[in-house]
Amino acid sequence: MASGNGIIVRDPNILGGTPVFSGTRVPFQSLLDYLEGGQTLDEFLEDFPTVKREAAIRALEHAKELVVSEL
Repeated sequence: MASGNGIIVRDPNILGGTPVFSGTRVPFQSLLDYLEGGQTLDEFLEDFPTVKREAAIRALEHAKELVVSEL
């Protein structure tokens, strides 16, 4: 099952349905954890080379839109 943006997907066969970047096994939460921990997007991308910069940025933008729309 894809999310509204197609960048983050949920599949019960991939990490038990944890939202991951499409085409990878990298959880979206990992990106949030890096940023919350003070690490940069570049550091995240170095550690998870299967995630493309554009995908990470689009996923963050989509998450921001969801949060703003709920306010």
